[in-house]
Amino acid sequence: MNIQEYFARISYNESHKDADLQTLTVIFQHHIQAIPFENLSMHCGETIELDLQSTYNKIVRKKRGGWCLESNHLLFWALQELGYDVCILGGNSYKPAERAYTAEINHILLKVVIKGNSYIVDVGFGGTYQAWQPLMLVSGKDQPQIPGIFRFMEDNGTWYFEKVKRKHYIPEKSVPFTDTPELGNIRKIYTFTLEPRHINDFQELNMYLQESPDNILRKKSICSLQTPEGLYALVGWTFTEVKYNYMEDMDLLQITTLTDEEVEKTLKEKFNIVLENKLIP
Repeated sequence: MNIQEYFARISYNESHKDADLQTLTVIFQHHIQAIPFENLSMHCGETIELDLQSTYNKIVRKKRGGWCLESNHLLFWALQELGYDVCILGGNSYKPAERAYTAEINHILLKVVIKGNSYIVDVGFGGTYQAWQPLMLVSGKDQPQIPGIFRFMEDNGTWYFEKVKRKHYIPEKSVPFTDTPELGNIRKIYTFTLEPRHINDFQELNMYLQESPDNILRKKSICSLQTPEGLYALVGWTFTEVKYNYMEDMDLLQITTLTDEEVEKTLKEKFNIVLENKLIP
């Protein structure tokens, strides 16, 4: 494993002498625009191994993406190599349909400490809830970024991560709509505590997500990638292109339904992914 090879994978060729916030932010942005959030292995008959060398080979050498367990684990290794004070945390994601957070930890994120300040670094959420830069770990402070306003709320040692929702404009539809019919304009994303974790704490989760028929990752083939203006997302046969803040407080969504042949072509053209095995969307 070689940090220069990782840098080439994310098209990062700037100086990284200092383990500072500026360098972290630029690496973060290169990572999310080069490495898709994807679970395609599960829908290609491949097993996802939660092991650093396997993850490195898959993402860096085979130019694939990965889900949170893989993408954040790879970034954890890279930041350690660069001398950052970084640790792994576990999160419980919010399920809008059930209006509740998962009972078990099902997400991995990173905490980086720079000059006494803590930042949450998470390149593995994907979609429209993916932050575009590290977030300072402070409670109750709005942190505006291009995808929207993010914030943390802390209560008795539990941290809540949320985003202010924007309206969506879909050219085919005449009325803008908000993405979930929940009350208010806050979208809960996940909770976490600051208890440091080890990657092996997630081995059981890694197997469960691949085997359990009722989790979203088994039900849907997902691939999303952040772009300079928004993101691309391929869920099943549905390809969505999002442009953030296309109009005041409104994101533009262009949605296309693809054929099987177009799925493969879109993966190559938009996500730079060529699969070894056949995808069953």
